Amino acid sequence: MTEQAPAQPTFNIEKIYIKDLSVEVPGAPQIFLEQEAPQFDLQISTQSAAIDEGIYQCVLTLTATAKIQDKTAFLVEVHQAGIFRLQNLPQEAMEPTLLVACPNILFPYGREAISDAVLRAGFPPLLLQPVNFESMYLQQKQQVGGAAATH
Repeated sequence: MTEQAPAQPTFNIEKIYIKDLSVEVPGAPQIFLEQEAPQFDLQISTQSAAIDEGIYQCVLTLTATAKIQDKTAFLVEVHQAGIFRLQNLPQEAMEPTLLVACPNILFPYGREAISDAVLRAGFPPLLLQPVNFESMYLQQKQQVGGAAATH
């Protein structure tokens, strides 16, 4: 009798798409007359969920806001999503894969969508700097671990 070798881990990108995209320019047209440079804020979040056996959806939400003094110049939000096939991964590898590897794949697409939307809204392109999702994940784990230890 021959022993069956364990199945090889599988990580495939099935689909990358924009799930939602919104652009707001609440102060137009007066905001275009402002001479002061805007202040930028970027908010990032990720969500993932199983949608079928071994198939997961990961959604990276990027929210870019530009303000000039107390006026919002623009607000652009993209929900950049991907469908990933993750099979035969060790259980301890699932969470980091969904919260680090998948967002790393999605980020360049989301960055491009933000830049394009800002440009189409009449502003210079916004070039987002790379994001260290591993650091974000580890920080989140520490916060959750710290909160659990204090209860």
